[in-house]
Amino acid sequence: MLWRANTKPELVITMASWTPFPYDNEPFRYTAASLKRKWPRLHAGDAEPWPPDAAVVQAWRLFHAGEFQAAFEAGLAAGPAGVCVANKSQALYANYLEPREKAKLEMFLDVAQRAESQQAATPTNPNAFYWRAYALGRYGQGISIAKALAQGLGSKVKTALETTIALAPRHADAHIALGAFHSEVIAKVGKLLGRTQGADCATGLQMFEQAMALNPGSAIAMIERANGLVMLEGDKRMKQAEALYADAAACAPLDAVECLEIEMARAELAQ
Repeated sequence: MLWRANTKPELVITMASWTPFPYDNEPFRYTAASLKRKWPRLHAGDAEPWPPDAAVVQAWRLFHAGEFQAAFEAGLAAGPAGVCVANKSQALYANYLEPREKAKLEMFLDVAQRAESQQAATPTNPNAFYWRAYALGRYGQGISIAKALAQGLGSKVKTALETTIALAPRHADAHIALGAFHSEVIAKVGKLLGRTQGADCATGLQMFEQAMALNPGSAIAMIERANGLVMLEGDKRMKQAEALYADAAACAPLDAVECLEIEMARAELAQ
């Protein structure tokens, strides 16, 4: 069953000790009705449709409140319809809050494996492809971009993101991630070798612009675009990048993940 958690002992230990959300989450505790009203704005990035299953709605309520482990477990318990919320909960928790590098990488691999199974079961679900791409991309960053490219992860990430966009053209987060792919490959191996990995500067910049057009209030879109501009075009884009970070830091969060993203921008500006 694709929704069952990986039962390796290491992951059981990891799952039993997730770090709590470190900020006040009371503003993010939505009822089912208030969550439905905010859904279009909260999910402008991932294009996730409103779930008809009450158990899945409950898992999303937990996710938006920053109760990531509870959301992950509730998503798995809800069966196939809860896989996306389980994957998003685990992937974003790992990215923003898991302090142990080994556990973080295990979590990304867990998400990637579950999403790959989900792709086989629901091949028209864009987020089955997106969460595999996200998890493999973050895993690749963790082991180093050079190692990830040598292992062929770059092409897997790129193909999965392109599939996501083909299935859901308004998937802003996939545009962000694809822009980041082009940026990081070029920053690591240069424009010439980057072409051998399917990366180019113009496409990366275009992806960031499209993401901002699709989800203009997204703090993470601003942050990733800022990073991408500097990676692709160097110091001449530094002032624009700083302005984007300032815009991200000034955003008002609607859920726990947005809160973490905004705090990240504020911490960067404070350095």
